[in-house]
Amino acid sequence: MSVLEVLPRDAHNEQLVAHVHPPDWKNPDPSGRYHLVVLGAGTAGLITALVASGLGAKVALVERHLMGGDCLNVGCVPSKAIIRSARRLHEAGQNGFLGLDVPDDFAPDFAGAMERMREIRARISHEDSAARYRDEFGVEVFLGDARFTGADTVDVDGTTLEFAKAVICTGARATAPPIPGLAESGYLDNETVFTLTDRPKRLGVIGAGPIGCELAQSFQRLGSEVTIYERMDQILVREDPDAARIVQEQIEADGVNMLFGTSLNRIETRGAEKVVHLTTADGQEVEHVVDEILVGAGRAPNVEGMGLEEVGVTFDPRIGIEVNDHLQTSNPRIFAAGDVCMQWKFTHAADAAAKIVVQNALFSFGPLGKKKLSDLVMPWCTYTDPEIAHVGLYEKDAQDLGIAVDTFQIDMAAANRAVTDGEETGFVKVHVKQGTDEIVGATIVASHAGDLITQFTLAITQKIGLGAFGNVIYPYPTQGEAIKRAAGLFTRTRLTPTVQRLFDFILKFRR
Repeated sequence: MSVLEVLPRDAHNEQLVAHVHPPDWKNPDPSGRYHLVVLGAGTAGLITALVASGLGAKVALVERHLMGGDCLNVGCVPSKAIIRSARRLHEAGQNGFLGLDVPDDFAPDFAGAMERMREIRARISHEDSAARYRDEFGVEVFLGDARFTGADTVDVDGTTLEFAKAVICTGARATAPPIPGLAESGYLDNETVFTLTDRPKRLGVIGAGPIGCELAQSFQRLGSEVTIYERMDQILVREDPDAARIVQEQIEADGVNMLFGTSLNRIETRGAEKVVHLTTADGQEVEHVVDEILVGAGRAPNVEGMGLEEVGVTFDPRIGIEVNDHLQTSNPRIFAAGDVCMQWKFTHAADAAAKIVVQNALFSFGPLGKKKLSDLVMPWCTYTDPEIAHVGLYEKDAQDLGIAVDTFQIDMAAANRAVTDGEETGFVKVHVKQGTDEIVGATIVASHAGDLITQFTLAITQKIGLGAFGNVIYPYPTQGEAIKRAAGLFTRTRLTPTVQRLFDFILKFRR
């Protein structure tokens, strides 16, 4: 088995590799036919294996690279660690506003922030370790390359595994746009940016989607001079325009230079510098010089080299494996979950899909007991500062579906805790079916929007109306009170003229 290395070489990354791709790992001898063979040990694969094994199934889990997948190694965990360091530095820079002194020599410690990230990632990696899945959960873990070789067989580096059902959870990888000179000049992506130990003085970020915005803001706060190149006219084009505008204003206030409506023509290297040749929104051709380029957009599914064609699994190299609403591929014995097949590219979506796969692959009988991906209520969050979190329909989605809605919006400044924390930027916006309190969608812009959105996710899932939030007692002061204030806006619409006249009549006799 080849030895994998994660850069930079230090004790933290050695610990990481020791957990998620141990150099001394010995693959087990196959112990007969498996209920499930799972290809890929990212979130979807890990949860599929854990749940199936916990329910008594015999499971083999195969991983060719690092267990934990993108989330642990190059996604959620490292990015959120860096975002936290950057936010803390930003807060420290506001100490004067908070009544605290700031030393004259205050400066970001980029190398320290990156080391903190590596330490946290290594510490968390035990949760996804090969040894834990073998010893705690009884999963047979194989490290190596997997390929389908027959109707019910998978080869792992010369060892044959027999299965009743198989699940493909191989995820996706970063890709770069076809800009002349980009590959030759060299670039960073979300899989390599976390190897940095030295801060790039000038960083150009291609794309103003979630990854681009999160890292652009963080690197600016960590001391880089950041420019975003975006072909559209705003950031986060899929989000609520009002929400995206607030985040854009904050990122610009942090000092990030945003070039909208730009076309990147080519990139060349001049000494240690990278020169970006671009056309601006008004048609001017200009040069922009940076030290590093980060590609913050573009993903491709990992579908190559597994012999999918030989077992009748239909796929598109750009979109991924084709699955039905039950996450079943064109081969009824093979399922798929996660980024390799789903539009929702979120860790929590992969987690939820894995549970659907286990149910449908092992515990359904014909149409009985089958679960559908489309039944999920899926929230998401972009971890800028402030964060944007959303669940359900946007107002435009509702209009496109012919659903008339009433919208209730309250600023975060209505929650006193947000004011005391200096985090009053943002809002809570809720869409309900017109004339009712049935919630069909919600967007929150707040410092902790990702924590708050779960209340609306639960409400939509359990059919709890917006009016019910008005009867919930929130501890005072908390930022969650903004949700109660939004519910109060709805409640006031129930005070119709007829109801008011009735109250006025009653009150005549109460004085």
